[in-house]
Amino acid sequence: MAGARAAAATSPGSSSSSSNPPPQEPGLGELLEEFSRTQYRAKDCSGTGGSKVERIEKRCLELFGRDYCYSVIQNVNGDICGHYPQHIVFLEYESSEKEKDTFQSTVQVSKLQDLVNRSKMARCRGRFVCPVILFRGKHICRSATLAGWGELYGRTGYNYIFSGGADDAWADAEDVTEEDCALRSSDTHLFDKVRGYDIKLLRYLSVKYICDLMVENKKVKFGMNVTSSEKVDKAQRYADFTLLSIPYPGCEFFKEYKDRDYMAEGLIFNWKQDYVDAPLSIPDFLTCSLNIDWSQYQSWDLVQQTQNYLKLLLSIINSDDDSGLLVHCISGWDRTPLFISLLRLSLWADGLIHTSLKPAEILYLTVAYDWFLFGHMLVDRLSKGEEIFFFCFNFLKHIISEEFSALKTQRRKSLPARDAGFTLEDICMLRRKDRGSTTSLGSDFSLVMESSPGAAGSFIYEAVELVPAGAQTQAAWRKSHSSSPQSVLWSRPQPSEDRLPSHQGLIEAKSSSSSSSNHSDNFFRLGSSPLEVPKARLAALNERETRLQEVRSAFLAAYSSTVGLRAAAPSPSGAIGGLLEQFVRGVGFRGTSSSTL
Repeated sequence: MAGARAAAATSPGSSSSSSNPPPQEPGLGELLEEFSRTQYRAKDCSGTGGSKVERIEKRCLELFGRDYCYSVIQNVNGDICGHYPQHIVFLEYESSEKEKDTFQSTVQVSKLQDLVNRSKMARCRGRFVCPVILFRGKHICRSATLAGWGELYGRTGYNYIFSGGADDAWADAEDVTEEDCALRSSDTHLFDKVRGYDIKLLRYLSVKYICDLMVENKKVKFGMNVTSSEKVDKAQRYADFTLLSIPYPGCEFFKEYKDRDYMAEGLIFNWKQDYVDAPLSIPDFLTCSLNIDWSQYQSWDLVQQTQNYLKLLLSIINSDDDSGLLVHCISGWDRTPLFISLLRLSLWADGLIHTSLKPAEILYLTVAYDWFLFGHMLVDRLSKGEEIFFFCFNFLKHIISEEFSALKTQRRKSLPARDAGFTLEDICMLRRKDRGSTTSLGSDFSLVMESSPGAAGSFIYEAVELVPAGAQTQAAWRKSHSSSPQSVLWSRPQPSEDRLPSHQGLIEAKSSSSSSSNHSDNFFRLGSSPLEVPKARLAALNERETRLQEVRSAFLAAYSSTVGLRAAAPSPSGAIGGLLEQFVRGVGFRGTSSSTL
């Protein structure tokens, strides 16, 4: 791995002439066409089609570089992992453009390189723990599950001797049970060694929470245990981590989603199947703040289950804990990118990460990086009707509300109750008829709106004291954040009747002495005069909804014009036709190319 500074985008016309214009940036339509044609393999990037994939990877690096300084884990020709990007981004801290030239790595690059190389054998298909999102100095990581004895010996023996190191030969390995291998001390030592390096990598990335999406304790294939998981490690090697078993249906279940005309409501997984043996298990201290009855998880439909799991993940990364998070399923290329992508988009919609990216840009980044370049098998999934990829982006309509916002938790932490137990959120939720036209909240309380270009993005930075962080990455984030972009740089124009003046962005509680008449130009007071506070609150909250709807609309337009929706059989209800028509009306396109998205 080599340290790399994020390159700034070249300004138009800076080094090119009108006769030789710079190549057009790859669009989402081009990306989806490539994605639906072949599965990404790092070793296939050279030669036919290689240049197109290289353009996609280069575009991802440019988008990451807009807001972060990063290093790059080199995976040329798939030397580390065949279905990971050739250039794996290790985000180090947020930065402004002027800081890019003074970038200094916060990690020991050689040590991280060594840990990655040594730990890759511990996980299925060599898909090691890889950081992909940086939030408040915490790394959100992805990986495959732990390799079992079958795969470990298959990869170290049969795979590398007879298959030239190919990643997909592990299923043909000899059936060697864990009990048999445990009888041989040398074998046990090998197993301890590879998982030990995996644990060292997790600790180096300050990961404490491991969320396992498998519905099995161990994956059984061809009659043998080919993979394992942290929750059933007999030696309890992962006992120091907080383990969460949150079973979620695999890609096969999404065939039913497609067969039901892409309707997730009312679609419930069959938990009685023989291979399903991993119950939901979450430590109590992580659930007390969520108003969810977890004992009912087997009765949830696909919408409820996805919503509740996302709430859980958001609460973990938004806690006062300084530790990072690992999310994985079995191979880490179906359910894992689903939740990684939802996390990235949800935090972006709140203005907390990738703050300079527009909807089309964050959409391109998450499709290209989180799905395509990390090996999602879209071609295979489409052929089988297992449309988990489509579900992810169509699902955005179910997470637009404030209950999925990371800002909601931060507001409650930073704004203590005032005047008879009211919080700012409670006051904003009061309807006008509840307040009356002359309601006063007391002389010692005022609601002020302060100058800020982006309400949602600025509020968290200005009103919340950031928690102390011990890791180098967190320290660098805190140090550089004061000069980082502190507001949402993209804002969709709102209808004039709903638009707030530019100075009405940041909401905070202050005493009446700080909101006297000398603030009349840039502030207004909530007192005896009737003010439409709910409208102000609605405008701030609508930013999240607007941004996510923009992403969903852009995806539907591009998907329908490239991949398309595929009904397995004629629908007697005509629901699929109605759904397509809804897309056309909602997006405003019919057969329009999305290459410019």
